[in-house]
Amino acid sequence: MGTLSIYAWIAAGSALGGVGRYFMSTLLARQFGETFPLGTLAVNVLGSVAIGLIATVSDPGGRIFLSPEARLGVTVGVLGGFTTFSSFSLQTLNLLRDGQTALAGINIFASLALCLIGVWLGHIAGIAINR
Repeated sequence: MGTLSIYAWIAAGSALGGVGRYFMSTLLARQFGETFPLGTLAVNVLGSVAIGLIATVSDPGGRIFLSPEARLGVTVGVLGGFTTFSSFSLQTLNLLRDGQTALAGINIFASLALCLIGVWLGHIAGIAINR
């Protein structure tokens, strides 16, 4: 498959991921309010777990074969569209501008720590699946 095919996989995946992010963020905002950006934190952590898992199980020698195009479509497309550093950054800035320094700090710490733990847990799960 050519370069155009890779871009098509990524574009399609990005559309799916973006819709999934909006759905989950909106659902959590309605359920828990918008004082803290829980929806963005949740999609970023879930996306981190998913990318750790998918990258590991679809590595060469992994249990799941994905063509290079499909792997890029899922990791860069779907999960790249699903997770969002820009929303995290804007929401943190807004918390700081609103004088909610403690919530901004919690958001920064929780996002970094939970996303790193999430990608690690996804990787560990992928190793277990590959065995």
